[in-house]
Amino acid sequence: MPLSKIDSDSLSTGAVSPTAVSDQNNTSTGYFDLPTGTTAQRPGSPVAGMVRYNTTLNYMEVYTGTAWVAVGDQAAIYSAEYLVVAGGGGGGNTAAGGGGGGAGGYISTTSNFTSGSAYTVTVGAGGAGSAIDAMGVSGVNSVFNSTTATAGGGGSNTSANGLAGGSGGGGGNARSGGAGTSGQGSAGGSGSSDTGSGFETAGGGGGASAVGSNGTNTGSAATSRGGNGGAGTAWLDGTTYAGGGGGGNNVSANVSAGLGGAGGGGNGGIRAVSNATNGSTNLGGGGGGGGNSGNSSGNGGSGVVIVRYAGSQRGTGGTITSSGGYTYHTFTSSGTYTA
Repeated sequence: MPLSKIDSDSLSTGAVSPTAVSDQNNTSTGYFDLPTGTTAQRPGSPVAGMVRYNTTLNYMEVYTGTAWVAVGDQAAIYSAEYLVVAGGGGGGNTAAGGGGGGAGGYISTTSNFTSGSAYTVTVGAGGAGSAIDAMGVSGVNSVFNSTTATAGGGGSNTSANGLAGGSGGGGGNARSGGAGTSGQGSAGGSGSSDTGSGFETAGGGGGASAVGSNGTNTGSAATSRGGNGGAGTAWLDGTTYAGGGGGGNNVSANVSAGLGGAGGGGNGGIRAVSNATNGSTNLGGGGGGGGNSGNSSGNGGSGVVIVRYAGSQRGTGGTITSSGGYTYHTFTSSGTYTA
């Protein structure tokens, strides 16, 4: 039976067998209507040879047995997921405890790439922490494929609020945390009020998925502490990125400062006890706030750009690895991704 004579009733009743429609000439001048649907609507258990039109990516695709790939002229275009994380902010410092640095902005998205085309990758550096009574320095933006992740805000001292950024820096004594960027991160926590008790503490920097905690001043050295940094977000590779830095603690009798948020945030420092720690390299974590002007604060961690797509290697650039049926290109410094 010619393909032009097949109708939906024939197919649904089983009147047409595979042999009846195979190896037949189709003399129609019209069209053949493929199944259509989004990427999320792909068959749950695909079999090699399945063909459909993907309305998310706007091309026809076939399942090869290991992955869905574009067909025909569109084979030069493929879909990839990517992560862009900016550099984290440095921690602030002051005689009353410095705010933790905000995490670098976190953006995860999907786009089409054209084989052979070059795409510039910019990986932002972390901001410097303050060794004296000063604000932490904000990090540097990361950019890829017209996607810009905003740098993490620096943590504050007593002179100003935490700086805004991808995630905001924590506030110092009686100062507010900086604002985060919608879709990229969270605000920093506020510093505790100055009650004259000498137990002032600073707020933690914001993280990709949570705000930084406020510093607390309970009037007791045993319970006053810097705020924890906000938690980051886990990406498709299973790694958590963009945690905020912990707030500094101006209470030498208290051995607990604000902790860095999951995803590379540095811990806050404690007056006359310990320096703050740096945000983790290539996680975009904020640096910890200093406990006192005599103790240094932490630097923000540098950012990262990661590209991943299904199947074997198609592009070049970055450190290339394979896991779970995907190829990953990880850029820990600026470079070029060639699709």
